[in-house]
Amino acid sequence: MFHSFFRFFYVWHTLVKYGIDQLIPKSPLSFIVSFLTHITPIAWFRDLDEPIEVRVKKVLEALGPIYVKFGQAVSTRPDLLPPKMAKKLAELQDEVTPFSSGVAKQLIEQSLKKPINEAFATFDDKVLASASIAQVHAVTLKTGENAIVKVVRPGIHKTIYSDIKLMKIFAKFVTLLSSDVKRLRLPEVVNEFDKTINDELDLMQEAANGSFLRENFKDSDLLYVPEMYWEYCRKNILVMERINAISIGDIDALKAHKVNLKKLASNGVAIFFTQVFYQQYFHADMHPGNIFVDVSDPENPKYVGIDFGIMGSLNDEDQYYLAENFLAFFNRDYRRVAQLHIDSGWVPPYVKVTDFETAIRKASEPIFGKPLKDISFAQFLLTLFQTARRFEMEVQPQLILLQKTFFNIEGLGRALYPELDLWETGKPILEKWMSDQFGARSFYHKLKTHAGEYNQILSELPILIQQNLKGNVAIKKRQNQKLIDSILIGFILLTLFQSHLFGEPITRYLLLSAAVFLSWRIFWKK
Repeated sequence: MFHSFFRFFYVWHTLVKYGIDQLIPKSPLSFIVSFLTHITPIAWFRDLDEPIEVRVKKVLEALGPIYVKFGQAVSTRPDLLPPKMAKKLAELQDEVTPFSSGVAKQLIEQSLKKPINEAFATFDDKVLASASIAQVHAVTLKTGENAIVKVVRPGIHKTIYSDIKLMKIFAKFVTLLSSDVKRLRLPEVVNEFDKTINDELDLMQEAANGSFLRENFKDSDLLYVPEMYWEYCRKNILVMERINAISIGDIDALKAHKVNLKKLASNGVAIFFTQVFYQQYFHADMHPGNIFVDVSDPENPKYVGIDFGIMGSLNDEDQYYLAENFLAFFNRDYRRVAQLHIDSGWVPPYVKVTDFETAIRKASEPIFGKPLKDISFAQFLLTLFQTARRFEMEVQPQLILLQKTFFNIEGLGRALYPELDLWETGKPILEKWMSDQFGARSFYHKLKTHAGEYNQILSELPILIQQNLKGNVAIKKRQNQKLIDSILIGFILLTLFQSHLFGEPITRYLLLSAAVFLSWRIFWKK
């Protein structure tokens, strides 16, 4: 309790110092904010000459790792922030002062219940990387493999609990101040951040995420995921294969190795769409610190991913609407985009489709036909969300991680190959996915997958026909006959499918002939 109390005043003191209290919308409850500001001594001497986006960045850095990470998350939200603010917050780096290697060793020994020299053949005291949640050291396993060990920061759980609690209170308070802020659904945004940050604290969960992603891409030429060494993994430590690759942010090194940057950029888009649509499970923290490139074959470079603490997924409904929206945008079918927003519930049903369509066209048309270097998706989505805001569109919290990942992909693509045409790269992948999901091949696959269930249906059909005849005595004979014929066609088609899987060709031919005859008898015979 006392820790939270003092943490609140430290956070408020920092906000007032940099003038962030002035960003809170005016409302009948503004006197509370004014009172708290006036009783904070730093407000009497503060200097607010710097641009507001600079001051916001300084506040987050001053408040510590969790606020830095929150700044990184919201920097990818053009629906929440002006472009200048988003650009400045995107500069926040995941570089945090490391804790001592002695503490790291102690935490590892406590978790593995053995001395460090018994757990590993070698342990490097030098910190390879230090982030908000954990830091990384190089190790050699007793079996000779080169690996890394990731250790969660000591005491981080208590700090996160207090800070998230304050964020939730602040989000609810600000939402009460203004109906305009309510549309942003800040409490839900903070709840999503709370879930994400707590998932990152559990390194067993991260190891499971990485293992699952590795299985998804085990035969892929696009992405390599390092192996997890499960015998060493615990809730607060993770041991993983050490990779030998170049950071995707080191463009000069990639060029020096003559890497095909156009293909690398195109593969990045392919990885994004493959994860989101084919696997429904995607790496949601694809910044340069987590993405590397295997340059052993420069003409066919392969991505290498690490840090699987933040993963995203979509349900079937959101996945379908998202794919349809992408394809509609790619085809400039703005009526379809408008209708999809209404059908999905993202926009109220009373919105006039034609008006929404016109507004979307105005926001979208200027960007088509331009290379990636001439397109700012942050600016485009900001315009699009501002347009949708006029039609009472609410922020969709379930899409937050997806938006964040999409902007990471845009940044990587822009840096690697500015001429990349995102439309031409992404459209064929989406069209193939739609065909795979809803085409004849997909229908056949679903029938084959559920063959056992259909066998059960086939065995029950005669009983259903008999029950139907008994229950419909009063119906005309002709209607009964049509109903029976329809059931028989279904029976024959299901049997035909079963025989296609397991039967002889002559059986399939006779059943198909019977189905065609009955169809003619029902629908064409007078």
